[in-house]
Amino acid sequence: MNHRTPGDDAENELFERLAAEMAGEGVVDLAKARAERRPTATAVNDDGEDDDPSVYVDQPAPAPLPVPDGARRPILPAWLLSTAELKTQLAYTAGQMGHAVAYHAIRTPLYAGRLAVRSPRGAARALTFLGRWTSDAEGLPLRAAAARREDAELYLKLSRQRDGRVRLRTLITLLASVFGLTAVIVLLVMTSTTALLALAAALVLALGVAGAPADEPLIGRAVVKAKAPKLTSDMVVRALESLGIGGITSAKSKGSGITFPAPIMRDGPGWRADVELPHGVEVADVMGKRGQLASGLRRPLGTVWPEQKAGEHPGRMILWVGDQDMAKAKQPAWSLAKKGTVDLFDPVAFATDQRGAWVTVTLMFVSGVIGAVPRMGKTFLLRLLLLIAALDPRAELHTYDLKGTGDLDPVGEKVSHRHRAGDDDEDIEYAIADMRELRAELRRRAKVIRSLPRDVCPESKVTSKLADNKSLKLHPVVIAVDECQVWFEHPKYGAEFEEIGTDLVKRGPALGMTFLAATQRPDAKSLPTGISANAILRLCLKVMGQTENDMVLGTSTYKNGIRATTFTRDDKGLAYYIGGEGADAQIIRSVFVDAPGAEAIAQRGREAREKAGLLTGHAAGGTDTAPATAPRFDLLADILAVMGPDEPKLWSETIVARLAELRPDAYGPWGALEGRAKADQLVTALKPYGIATGQVWGTTEDGKGANRRGITRTDVHAAVTERDKKRDAG
Repeated sequence: MNHRTPGDDAENELFERLAAEMAGEGVVDLAKARAERRPTATAVNDDGEDDDPSVYVDQPAPAPLPVPDGARRPILPAWLLSTAELKTQLAYTAGQMGHAVAYHAIRTPLYAGRLAVRSPRGAARALTFLGRWTSDAEGLPLRAAAARREDAELYLKLSRQRDGRVRLRTLITLLASVFGLTAVIVLLVMTSTTALLALAAALVLALGVAGAPADEPLIGRAVVKAKAPKLTSDMVVRALESLGIGGITSAKSKGSGITFPAPIMRDGPGWRADVELPHGVEVADVMGKRGQLASGLRRPLGTVWPEQKAGEHPGRMILWVGDQDMAKAKQPAWSLAKKGTVDLFDPVAFATDQRGAWVTVTLMFVSGVIGAVPRMGKTFLLRLLLLIAALDPRAELHTYDLKGTGDLDPVGEKVSHRHRAGDDDEDIEYAIADMRELRAELRRRAKVIRSLPRDVCPESKVTSKLADNKSLKLHPVVIAVDECQVWFEHPKYGAEFEEIGTDLVKRGPALGMTFLAATQRPDAKSLPTGISANAILRLCLKVMGQTENDMVLGTSTYKNGIRATTFTRDDKGLAYYIGGEGADAQIIRSVFVDAPGAEAIAQRGREAREKAGLLTGHAAGGTDTAPATAPRFDLLADILAVMGPDEPKLWSETIVARLAELRPDAYGPWGALEGRAKADQLVTALKPYGIATGQVWGTTEDGKGANRRGITRTDVHAAVTERDKKRDAG
């Protein structure tokens, strides 16, 4: 078999060209020559075999298929299409212009004095210019150069031109002087003193402008612009190549591998760059090295924000570099700070993004968690959400400040149906009784929703219209707990708090009940998995490690570059926000409302409730004693009660069934579970006590032996002894 190579083709072409030149054929049509060598089709002989077995590895490229149009950029910018952003931009522009006008207006006397002082110099400059113009002084260097070269013909020509100019300009100057003097005399005779003074002032000011030094401007800047450098493609490429990401480094040897699908442009108070990363490099790789990227750009960390472009592949990045640090930039005024009410079923602005645009939150249909290290604004952010809830007069608030500092008192004392600050025994008893009431309310609402006609409640959930119907009692309920770890780690009621809280997080959003939990220790013990895994609204301010980050924001968020660990101690109020109106995580800066401002907003919420007749419970002057609910119980004591003295080990599902029989009001929902769910429920309930389950041998109803999960009576006795010992020590 013969194989053709590119080297053979090149030699054949050279040979044919030389042969054609020797034969005098002129220029060879190379395309025709190649076509003659290339088989157009494979011929098949009578035996069914190919006559020409030659095969070309690189076949001619097929005609390109039509590709869909690329993503079309909007005709109008996004801020022009958004009413809120348009108002913000117009307000900003008007504010800047108004400030500049006021700044210069108040300095008008100073400017007039400067011009008056400069007017003599301006008069001298005007006379000097007139004299030089009349005498044709600008032509003197040319005449001097002709004289030095002894070019008589050119010199005489320039001299005649100068004489003609001087005669004409002298005549013009004399006529202008006569007419000017006449005009002055007429003005002195026929014009009022006020007009003369105005003309004199205008003349002085004009001469002052003419006498201004080049290095001393008359007026200064009313607004000093930030000296943030313009973002360029070279800066971005250099910064990305400094990150040490393997895909970028390897692509650098073949060119940068970094492209820009759109020009770098201004986007709000900063620069936006659309960046196409090299093949195999994800935006998450860059987001995880935001600090190094900021160093490469030579910009403060709080101004550099890489993010993945929504709807694109993982390698398309939006890099936004602000003029100012996000935490220090001036934030627009919050519209609800002075007036207005809200509907919790609609989005409400509560924060701004890097560009200063408003970010909204809808408190209905979600439950939420807030996590942060101390002193980063966690409690203030929770209070802000409660202030929003307070501005809906239908909302029933249950607020618990387990830190005990009174940060939630502005809302709790004026608006809340239930409120406590502290973690004393009576506070915990009050809270567990309230949570039991809320669990009963959850079940009642589920029955009401199920009983409503489909045309009244088509989506099987509470809506704003249903909340307005007072007879149904489906008004919004917002439960907020600051330092929630105190509840979930409580030795006596921790398991019950976790059980009810998990139920509220899972089923409450559809029934008009929102559960908000905030903690400075976001770990599995402080924030139970059943709550953190089912909360849709997630707000994470600065945390210290990957575990805390993923506990608040969700599994693998740290790996995907969404890292609240990159916030600094100066970034108070900055948070990653997931579960809002957009699906992707975004950086926000929450509105700051101090204590007096919170008091004023809560007072508006109280007045709205009083007007609607909806002020209830604690805020209405109700008793501070625990609400009457189901009787209290001791889980460990109840387990010992249902395990007989002759039963050292027992299956978990058997214990749950017996507990449901012992206290139907307390354990009835456990008994309604099926299969392994009963055992899982007991595992969750016993976790705070350190009691683990294991394989226990037992006998089924039909007499067959089997291994299933269960507990030992000895472990329960040990947990009771340890708990009582701690209680006595306390």
